[in-house]
Amino acid sequence: VQLQASGGGLVQAGGSLRLSCTTSGRTFGSWTLAWFRQAPGKEREFVAAFFRLNLSRPYYADSVKGRFTISTDNAKNTVYLQMNSLKPEDTAVYYCAADTGVILSTVTKPSAYSYWGQGTLVTVSS
Repeated sequence: VQLQASGGGLVQAGGSLRLSCTTSGRTFGSWTLAWFRQAPGKEREFVAAFFRLNLSRPYYADSVKGRFTISTDNAKNTVYLQMNSLKPEDTAVYYCAADTGVILSTVTKPSAYSYWGQGTLVTVSS
Protein backbone atom coordinates (compact mmCIF):
# COMPACT_ATOMS: atom_id res chain seq x y z
CA VAL A 1 0.00 0.00 0.00
CA GLN A 2 1.27 3.46 -0.89
CA LEU A 3 -0.17 6.62 0.62
CA GLN A 4 -0.19 10.08 -1.01
CA ALA A 5 -1.09 13.06 1.17
CA SER A 6 -2.07 16.48 -0.16
CA GLY A 7 -4.00 19.61 0.68
CA GLY A 8 -1.68 21.48 3.00
CA GLY A 9 -1.00 25.18 2.72
CA LEU A 10 -0.94 28.53 4.45
CA VAL A 11 -4.10 29.68 6.22
CA GLN A 12 -4.96 32.36 8.74
CA ALA A 13 -6.03 31.46 12.25
CA GLY A 14 -9.71 30.56 12.29
CA GLY A 15 -9.60 29.28 8.74
CA SER A 16 -10.10 25.81 7.31
CA LEU A 17 -8.23 23.27 5.22
CA ARG A 18 -9.05 19.77 4.01
CA LEU A 19 -6.26 17.23 3.72
CA SER A 20 -6.55 14.18 1.49
CA CYS A 21 -4.72 10.88 1.61
CA THR A 22 -5.13 8.56 -1.34
CA THR A 23 -4.14 4.91 -1.02
CA SER A 24 -2.78 2.92 -3.91
CA GLY A 25 -4.66 -0.19 -2.98
CA ARG A 26 -7.93 -1.19 -1.42
CA THR A 27 -7.99 -0.71 2.34
CA PHE A 28 -10.88 -2.29 4.15
CA GLY A 29 -11.64 -4.82 6.83
CA SER A 30 -8.89 -4.76 9.41
CA TRP A 31 -7.08 -1.64 8.18
CA THR A 32 -6.67 1.31 10.53
CA LEU A 33 -6.31 4.70 8.80
CA ALA A 34 -4.88 7.62 10.76
CA TRP A 35 -3.53 11.15 10.63
CA PHE A 36 -0.49 12.29 12.61
CA ARG A 37 1.37 15.58 12.69
CA GLN A 38 4.84 16.75 13.56
CA ALA A 39 5.71 20.32 14.44
CA PRO A 40 9.31 21.57 14.21
CA GLY A 41 11.37 20.27 17.10
CA LYS A 42 8.57 18.09 18.41
CA GLU A 43 7.70 14.42 18.26
CA ARG A 44 5.12 13.09 15.85
CA GLU A 45 1.71 13.11 17.50
CA PHE A 46 -1.63 11.47 16.86
CA VAL A 47 -4.45 13.54 15.36
CA ALA A 48 -7.30 11.25 14.28
CA ALA A 49 -8.06 7.70 13.15
CA PHE A 50 -10.61 5.15 12.08
CA PHE A 51 -9.71 2.00 13.99
CA ARG A 52 -10.15 -1.01 11.68
CA LEU A 53 -12.32 1.18 9.45
CA ASN A 54 -15.08 1.41 12.05
CA LEU A 55 -16.53 4.58 10.55
CA SER A 56 -19.02 4.98 13.38
CA ARG A 57 -16.25 5.41 15.94
CA PRO A 58 -13.52 7.84 14.93
CA TYR A 59 -10.78 8.66 17.42
CA TYR A 60 -9.42 12.17 17.93
CA ALA A 61 -6.69 13.79 19.95
CA ASP A 62 -8.12 16.03 22.64
CA SER A 63 -6.42 19.02 21.06
CA VAL A 64 -8.48 18.72 17.85
CA LYS A 65 -11.82 17.39 19.08
CA GLY A 66 -14.70 19.50 17.82
CA ARG A 67 -12.51 21.16 15.18
CA PHE A 68 -11.20 18.32 12.98
CA THR A 69 -13.19 15.58 11.26
CA ILE A 70 -11.83 12.41 9.69
CA SER A 71 -13.81 10.81 6.87
CA THR A 72 -13.36 8.40 3.99
CA ASP A 73 -14.47 7.94 0.41
CA ASN A 74 -14.04 4.25 -0.24
CA ALA A 75 -14.83 4.61 -3.93
CA LYS A 76 -11.81 6.92 -4.24
CA ASN A 77 -9.63 5.02 -1.74
CA THR A 78 -9.21 8.31 0.06
CA VAL A 79 -9.25 9.41 3.69
CA TYR A 80 -9.80 13.08 4.49
CA LEU A 81 -9.05 15.36 7.42
CA GLN A 82 -11.29 18.41 7.53
CA MET A 83 -9.67 21.01 9.75
CA ASN A 84 -11.75 23.95 10.96
CA SER A 85 -11.05 26.78 13.40
CA LEU A 86 -7.35 26.35 12.83
CA LYS A 87 -4.91 27.71 15.38
CA PRO A 88 -1.23 28.63 15.06
CA GLU A 89 -0.40 25.61 17.23
CA ASP A 90 -1.85 23.37 14.51
CA THR A 91 1.12 24.29 12.32
CA ALA A 92 2.92 21.06 11.43
CA VAL A 93 3.65 18.54 8.74
CA TYR A 94 0.65 16.24 8.57
CA TYR A 95 1.07 12.57 7.71
CA CYS A 96 -1.43 9.87 6.90
CA ALA A 97 -0.70 6.35 8.07
CA ALA A 98 -2.20 2.89 7.70
CA ASP A 99 -1.72 -0.61 8.99
CA THR A 100 -3.59 -3.85 9.51
CA GLY A 101 -1.93 -4.78 12.77
CA VAL A 102 -3.01 -1.87 14.95
CA ILE A 103 -4.69 -2.80 18.21
CA LEU A 104 -6.87 -0.41 20.15
CA SER A 105 -4.24 0.35 22.75
CA THR A 106 -1.76 1.46 20.08
CA VAL A 107 -3.99 3.43 17.71
CA THR A 108 -2.38 6.72 18.82
CA LYS A 109 1.22 5.48 18.54
CA PRO A 110 3.25 6.18 15.38
CA SER A 111 5.21 2.96 15.90
CA ALA A 112 2.05 0.92 15.29
CA TYR A 113 1.86 1.97 11.62
CA SER A 114 3.96 0.52 8.80
CA TYR A 115 2.66 2.60 5.90
CA TRP A 116 3.10 6.38 5.74
CA GLY A 117 2.41 9.15 3.27
CA GLN A 118 5.07 11.72 2.48
CA GLY A 119 3.56 14.50 4.60
CA THR A 120 1.92 17.79 3.73
CA LEU A 121 2.76 21.08 5.43
CA VAL A 122 0.05 23.09 7.18
CA THR A 123 0.99 26.58 8.32
CA VAL A 124 -1.46 28.63 10.37
CA SER A 125 -0.63 32.30 10.74
CA SER A 126 -1.82 34.40 13.67
